[in-house]
Amino acid sequence: MNQKFEKRQIGNTRLQVTSLGFGAASMGNLYQAVDDGEAQATLATAIKSGINLFDTAPRYGLGLSERRVGDALRNIAPEDYVLSTKVGRILTADRQAKTSELRYGFATPMPFDAHYDYTYDGIMRSFEDSLQRLGLAKIDILLVHDIGRDTHGEKNPFYFKQLASSGYSALDELRAAGLIQAVGLGVNESIVCEHAMDIGKFDCFLLAGRYSLLEQDPLHNLLPKCIANNASIILGGPYNSGILATGVKGNNVPLFNYEPAPKSIIKQVAEIESVCDEYQVTLAAAALQFPLGHPAVSSVIPGLGSEKRVKSTLDLFCADIPSEFWQALQDKGLLDQSAPLPS
Repeated sequence: MNQKFEKRQIGNTRLQVTSLGFGAASMGNLYQAVDDGEAQATLATAIKSGINLFDTAPRYGLGLSERRVGDALRNIAPEDYVLSTKVGRILTADRQAKTSELRYGFATPMPFDAHYDYTYDGIMRSFEDSLQRLGLAKIDILLVHDIGRDTHGEKNPFYFKQLASSGYSALDELRAAGLIQAVGLGVNESIVCEHAMDIGKFDCFLLAGRYSLLEQDPLHNLLPKCIANNASIILGGPYNSGILATGVKGNNVPLFNYEPAPKSIIKQVAEIESVCDEYQVTLAAAALQFPLGHPAVSSVIPGLGSEKRVKSTLDLFCADIPSEFWQALQDKGLLDQSAPLPS
């Protein structure tokens, strides 16, 4: 089952990642419980398929995702995988945790709570805590999680100043010491990535949902700046929270950016689906493959919550899509005219 994935470099680092990666939020029981056996089977299937990039975070299940990912990777050679996790939150024990309810969107049994901390000490503690939860001796990529106005609103200047004046030095120190290989952000907005490049050297940005079949605004600012600064994009959320996986033909309410899709987005997806029908292309396959046409994008990492989802994603990722399909989308104004098309 091992695929011959293309590998792409992360920035100027020595890291080579498969163009399809594993987003491990579901391993933290995102929205619904996944039992330990299914979680390990899912990760094992991804490993056997040849995927080498695994992305997790303390937030995902309040430590549960890190524990499960570490268990899956512990018995394979360190050079056979690239692991990213995140900093910016500290987990602390919570004896009153309501583990039978969804907390932060996760159905997790882990009795912890999370607190933002982008300081030097907070990032160092988060890094050490993650090593313990993972049960591993290495983390390759350390991403600052959920910095930005979309998460913090009016408090973002306060938290961004923490990162710029204090936390970034911890990231740089860990990288210089060889304890991590790459530094980045893990965010849902592009503007904060541009701002981050003004405070230091970032090797990559895990950007969720902002460069997709539906959104190409980063073509005009962020992506050129990434190329100029030798920073790679790891593209999360390629389905824009679901609408590019489900389409709009069914009776279910399609989701866009975690909310019911507005009429304008539904219309746009319907037009894309019409071109898909014409060329016999699966919408989800197009959504998964499109971002990799841009030279700044190193990997696409959809969330993979089951063995079945891993196998279906592999099929979508490997589906043949004719170049005429991409050109038709562009000719109809459904893709930005400057968007590089997959070959």
